[in-house]
Amino acid sequence: MIRYSYTGWKHKNIDARSRRAHGACPLTPEETVLVLQALGVDRNTTIYIAAGKIYNEENRMANLAMAYPNLVRKEQVLNASELRPFLHHNDEMAALDYIVAVESDIFMPTFGLGNMAKAVEGHRRYLGYKPTILLNKKLLVSLIDDYKKGTLSRDEFALLVKKTHEHLTGKPARRRVVPDHPAFEDYFYSNPYECLPPFLH
Repeated sequence: MIRYSYTGWKHKNIDARSRRAHGACPLTPEETVLVLQALGVDRNTTIYIAAGKIYNEENRMANLAMAYPNLVRKEQVLNASELRPFLHHNDEMAALDYIVAVESDIFMPTFGLGNMAKAVEGHRRYLGYKPTILLNKKLLVSLIDDYKKGTLSRDEFALLVKKTHEHLTGKPARRRVVPDHPAFEDYFYSNPYECLPPFLH
């Protein structure tokens, strides 16, 4: 409420439904379960969560933990003495997540608009186009809503999710350039193709 005390503070009218419909919101843990299952990810897969804790985490993460019991964070990967030097340094804690994300077998950011996710994507391309699932969240939220309403069956939902993402895996691609509208271009650090080995078109 502090911002309302300052007349010069920039106010934003945020429409949460609109932002979600445009794919500008992170997937919830519940939505993430649906996507992982649709993509055929085995429930015994070890999933590292490269993020801090979320609001009401114990309840919100319950479905994800039930569907994929091998969830880990840096607090489980490192013992107390190894983690201690980083505890009060947020940037260094984030760097631990970054290292694991870059080195993982597959990386799937559920909030692809963040700087860290984009940097990891570009780093993985630089290391030889390591598999990175680039979620089309705008389409996903529509499919998820249709599935929850019963418009799509589970098999139909899974088929559409797989079909949509079969080529969104961080493979070689030219970065999208939008003349006069750089804000709509692909982020350089997510696809630094000028710095990568040549690829066939």
